[in-house]
Parts: sequence; C-alpha cells; structure tokens
Amino acid sequence: MNRTAKRAAAALGILLGLAVLALLGYVGYLQGQYYRIPDKTELEVTGPRTELLATGAPYTAVSCNLGFGAYGPDYSFFMDTGEMGDGTPTRGVHGRAESREAVLTNMGTALDTLTALDPDLLLLQEVDENAHRSFRVNQRQMTGEAFPGHSQVWGENFHSTFLFYPFTDPHGDTKAGLQTLSRYRVDRAVRRSYPIDESFFLKFTDLDRCFTLSYLPVEGTHRQLVVVHSHMSAYDEGGTVRARQLELLRQVLTEEYQKGNYVIVGGDFNHALYGTAHAFESRQTFPGWVQTLDDTDLPEHFAFVAADNGFTVPTCRGADIPYTPGVNYTTVVDGFLVSDNVTARAENIDSQFAFSDHNPVLLTFSLAA
Repeated sequence: MNRTAKRAAAALGILLGLAVLALLGYVGYLQGQYYRIPDKTELEVTGPRTELLATGAPYTAVSCNLGFGAYGPDYSFFMDTGEMGDGTPTRGVHGRAESREAVLTNMGTALDTLTALDPDLLLLQEVDENAHRSFRVNQRQMTGEAFPGHSQVWGENFHSTFLFYPFTDPHGDTKAGLQTLSRYRVDRAVRRSYPIDESFFLKFTDLDRCFTLSYLPVEGTHRQLVVVHSHMSAYDEGGTVRARQLELLRQVLTEEYQKGNYVIVGGDFNHALYGTAHAFESRQTFPGWVQTLDDTDLPEHFAFVAADNGFTVPTCRGADIPYTPGVNYTTVVDGFLVSDNVTARAENIDSQFAFSDHNPVLLTFSLAA
C-alpha cells in the first residue's frame, strides 16, 4: 500500500471511530434523558366548572385522535408499514408534519369539525404541546381555547428528547398528551401508566402510554361518572403489550363499577373493534399490527358501543401510503365502551380523513337513575 492509500485508510478509520463515538454518545444521551411518569399521578383540573350531571338527561361525548396536526390525506408516517395486494411493500415517508402551515390548516379543520358537534365531553389524543414534529404549534392551547366553556384535564403521554430518525426528516423532541374537556364539574383526575415495551429502541418510540380517569359527580346521588380516556399501544405486532394494557384497564373498570360508579371509556384503542377488522374494502393485505377487541374481552357489566354506521364508516386509515378511498386498509379503532348503568349509542363522523388519519366518534348517552 502506498503512502497516499495509507493516509486515506487512516483518515477513514478516524472518521469511522468518530462516528461510532458520536453514536454511542447519542445513545447514552437518549438513555440519560429517558423516564416514565409515575403511576397514579394526580392531575390538575383547569378552568373548573360547577354544573353537575343528572340521571336520565341526554349528554354527548366525542373522541378524536388529532394525529398531532400532521395527517392530511396526502400524509404518510415513517413508522407505518404495509403491503399491497400484489405483495409490494409500503412504508410511510415523513417523520414530522410537512410544514407549520399544514399543521395549522389541519388543526383548523379539526376544530371546526369538533366545535360543530358541540360535545359535553371531548377526548382528544395525540395533542402536541411543544414538539418538533408539529413545528411547535401548541395544540393543547388551541383545543382549550376552542372550547372556553369546558374544564381541562391533561395527561402527558409522550415526552422525548430529540429522536434523530428518520435521518432525512427527524421526528425530533416531543411533549404531547391526552386532552379531556368537560362542560360539567370534574372533582378530581388521575393518570394511570400502561405497561409498555421496555426493549431498548421501542421504549423511546412507544410513548409513555397511559389512560386518565376524570371523576364527575352526579346530582342527587353518591355516584360519579368516571370518564376513562385511553390511548393504547400501536406498534406492537402480536399484541403482547396491548394484552397487558387491557389487563390493567379491565382491573380498573371492575374496581370503579364495584364502587357503584358509572363508567365510560373512550379513545384510540389501536385494536379493530367489535368485528370491524375486515369490514372495509381495501387493496392492501391485512396488516400485522391489527389485533381485535370485542365484548368478550371486557369485564362483566361492560360492552362496546358499536356505532350505528360502524360497518360503513371507518375511523382509522393505514398511514403507510397517502389516503385513497378503497385502497388503504381501514378499520374502526376509535370509540367508546360503557358500563351497563349507562345507555348509549354512537356514530362515526365521516370526515374523510381530512385532518387526521382518524375520524371522530360521537357518543350520545344517559345515566340510569
């Protein structure tokens, strides 16, 4: 080897060594910044209301995953994968929203849709407070200001340092959570921590999964309406983590029902609900991430509220490719389940995935005397 070649080899070795050191330093940084919020954390109720719920009266609740304001119909997400019917693999592109303007447009459309529904209770998932992926748009503030007559309960479920992946469009640092809004008095709220995948890489990407419980007193009774707001794991092929999460949820629901309370659970279950796994036309193969949930998976005295149009309007699209009706895999992963002392019906709102990879779900309910 001549002198020039030796120098080039030495320089390459130095560069590779520096790259390894940088990678090790970054991994150490991620690990050093990682933490989980303690289970059973009491949450603040801001903008408290005084009005009480009553038995026999009709109320409405809406659940909607906002997709951190990124998911217009043309958007695809880097962690979503799939396969076309002919076997062609598919993978999403973006690590963050396409632009700040896109986030503001999607959030504006979402809030127009939600305020038109005028719900008494609103359960919102993937709400960013301060995140690179959504160009620092404070969606928590925006949603609160859009419903000034509602109190707010915030359950943080995603806090990460800068995730430098994908390399061409990094997901970045994130602070996000579950936003629960109520037109009626909330006496207290608590955050429960779901089990998550603790493997080294996935624990940085699977959020600090949780559900929140908001306790609303019911006039003339010693009972409370317990509103459980949940967002279960998504990237859990085989469903082992979600099975552990469901076990905890079942336990909590049973405990609250045995106290004599009314219970409503709403949110993004990240399972195909009440038999909708194969309900909709698609040109893609059945995804590996899809697990199913129905009434047989719930504790005694609880049932899903199957939407009246639950087999004609999906609530979630695959985000491995841009949205085209009849092409993407779609199913129902969003909705509500209730205890048997709550009478309810539901409707999936067909927003055509205009502002998110999810459609909202509207629940109309009353509490038994």
